[in-house]
Amino acid sequence: MSTIPSVSSEPLVANRRKITTKVFQRKKARGDPISVLTAYDYPTALIMDRVGIDSILVGDSLGMVVLGYENTLRVTMEEMLHHCRAVARGAKYALLIGDMPFMSYQVSVEEAVRNAGRFLQEGGMDAVKLEGGRERADSIRSIISAGIPVVGHIGLTPQSVNLFGGFRAQGKTAAAAKRLYEDALLLQDAGCFSLVLESVPGRLAELISEKLDIPTIGIGAGSGCDGQVLVTHDLLGLFDRFTPKFVRKYADFSSEMELAFNEFISDIDAGSFPAAEHTMDMPDEEWMILMSEIGN
Repeated sequence: MSTIPSVSSEPLVANRRKITTKVFQRKKARGDPISVLTAYDYPTALIMDRVGIDSILVGDSLGMVVLGYENTLRVTMEEMLHHCRAVARGAKYALLIGDMPFMSYQVSVEEAVRNAGRFLQEGGMDAVKLEGGRERADSIRSIISAGIPVVGHIGLTPQSVNLFGGFRAQGKTAAAAKRLYEDALLLQDAGCFSLVLESVPGRLAELISEKLDIPTIGIGAGSGCDGQVLVTHDLLGLFDRFTPKFVRKYADFSSEMELAFNEFISDIDAGSFPAAEHTMDMPDEEWMILMSEIGN
């Protein structure tokens, strides 16, 4: 019988301290890379925190990889907050970033601030992330003025998938690249402490990273960014609807799970599970009492 080791909640990284926005800034200044992964549940956050991930993003990607939606547009604030709370219970050290879902910040500046506040107050997050460039500057300023740190996100912004006509790389023409470059500077001026660059040419991402004082986090943006983020379900091979070109699969959990589930079914069919070691027992004398009382 195989034994599954227990997972300790203690960090593997010695002298681990809470990662803050200031740590992001110091890493940028020193040239130290920043590691970010998505998580949507307690056990995943617990393991990530234990191994020393710098930041956990509770991404609206949960709509696709956890909830089975076609894209991220159907994800609600309540769904996001539910998963944020689970992650916050598992992670003590990583910087926790909540992804503001579609229509939680586009309607008005006031609603953007109110919903951003819910991520900290109800979701246990340290910061929020929202998509868009210059058109989001006013909302970002107001959110920050309320004491809420903000991560910007430009390039391929999944909530604009219908506008883009699909999940397409951005900034491939000189005009489009110039607009993204300008947006990056504007978001920094608006007060963002970090910026996600998604699916943009590597040389453009490197240029933006060099020009900005705030750290950039790349996803499909090459190695010139200050940090990298991936969707964990892509990294682990748990989401097989499609795999973006920029993903490196570090494991194939989908196949491993199939093997485990098939073995479970086979054991049930064969009657080999549960075995004696998986079965609760009671003292013989108590059993004899029971039998006499029920007349058996």
